[in-house]
Amino acid sequence: MSDPTSAQSTPSLPNPQPIQQQEQQQPESKEKEEQIQQIAIPLAEGHRELVHLPRVTIRYCTQCKWLLRAAYFAQELLSTFSTTLGEVSLVPATGGVFTVSILHESNVDFTTAETVLWDRKAEGGFPETKQLKSLVRNIVDPSRDLGHVDRALAKNHGKAGGADTTGKTDMNVMPTQTQAQNGSSPPATAITDVCKDCE
Repeated sequence: MSDPTSAQSTPSLPNPQPIQQQEQQQPESKEKEEQIQQIAIPLAEGHRELVHLPRVTIRYCTQCKWLLRAAYFAQELLSTFSTTLGEVSLVPATGGVFTVSILHESNVDFTTAETVLWDRKAEGGFPETKQLKSLVRNIVDPSRDLGHVDRALAKNHGKAGGADTTGKTDMNVMPTQTQAQNGSSPPATAITDVCKDCE
């Protein structure tokens, strides 16, 4: 037979392990909350530090399939200005949007300013690569010589002869042919996802 006193003492004492585990879990959860708060604040502040100025942002319409055009402009700007530009970003959008803007340090005070360099809707088309490079240069480094780009722009301004030289040229308007004009018809099951603003 077993000792009756030992059997009676076991049920009367509560199990000490669950109490200790509960006490340990509460400080751990408080520590985790504090860590999360400490991590969240530096991430928000660090995000601002991750933006390298000047930053060129090209917003393009995905429905109009302007990704390749936006990527081409980004590549041209990076190859021309290389390390002078901090970042070049492509931002997908909808609604026939194609804008090029630059986030840069303000010359007036110590804040940052965003300048829209080109808006397809306002300008009536897409910029020439030379025009875009000139607009970026005017903000990033106005004293920089762009060589053949400056000569080509001066030549175009000379030909205009006092006409409106806002940068709108006939090269912005590219003739396009529809499938009906080419003599081909679209497949019967084709679904066109064309932005109405771009037609």
